[in-house]
Amino acid sequence: MIGWLRHQKHALSAALRRLRAQALTTVLTALAMGVAISLPSGLYLVLGNLDRLAGGLPAQPEISVFLDAGASTAQQQAIAARLRQPDIVKARFVPRDEALAALSAAQDLADITAGLTENPLPDAWVIRPHTASRDELARVAADLGKLPGVAETHVDSQWADRLQAALAIGHTGVWLLAGLFAIALVAISGNAIRAQVLARRDEILVSRLIGATDRYIRRPFLYLGALQGLLGGLAAGGVLAVAGAILRAPVERLASLYGSAYHLLPPSAIEIAAVLGLTTLFGWLGAWFSVTRALHQVEASR
Repeated sequence: MIGWLRHQKHALSAALRRLRAQALTTVLTALAMGVAISLPSGLYLVLGNLDRLAGGLPAQPEISVFLDAGASTAQQQAIAARLRQPDIVKARFVPRDEALAALSAAQDLADITAGLTENPLPDAWVIRPHTASRDELARVAADLGKLPGVAETHVDSQWADRLQAALAIGHTGVWLLAGLFAIALVAISGNAIRAQVLARRDEILVSRLIGATDRYIRRPFLYLGALQGLLGGLAAGGVLAVAGAILRAPVERLASLYGSAYHLLPPSAIEIAAVLGLTTLFGWLGAWFSVTRALHQVEASR
């Protein structure tokens, strides 16, 4: 066990020395990886912020509650009391006369409404639930529809359905891009490691002559690929941090125009750890594929 740990420490030290010896190449490779990683990671953060924003937009879906024409005063008071519960953010009473006037003005139906002998529209409440999810809207509408004095409820969920469909497409696109850029990350790491192996061809041949195994020869390059992947993840974090700092003020300014205190949220610690772990893994995989193939080529050329 102690010998195995000593070999791992030696391989890691060799990888660190190679990174320091080629500092410029290391930085350029890390930046290339960072840019590749930052694209799907940035889109993932954008969609996460849009998911959070969807619950606080002023244009949230609304539920229209139409009252019975013969609803008693007690029933109307009970409905008003129900609309003051925590699952309702805002409730606005629309008298039937106001609704008819708005309909005449908005739809250019003044000539038709002028000929009516009585107002056919009922009194109504327009409410905004606490959340915009489809299940929550259906639950609140069904609950309100059971109240005495309520004739009908109508859920304006088209906006929410369109937004959720767009976000679903966005999430699928993010995973597709993540897969493509993962392949690119493996290729970038593999090419960098392959160049390192070919540059040390003579050293590898001498190591084999004195009995070194492929596993022993491969180990420093695997550490090198993993470290390059880790540096690429850190570079991606830097790119996203700069982008977030640039966009923070414009986003907050736009939100303030809509009367919102919305601000961009940075990635969580779990998300950061996941990105760094994945980039390290992909760097290691790229190094493994590349160094294995390069060792076969070195062996064939002997």
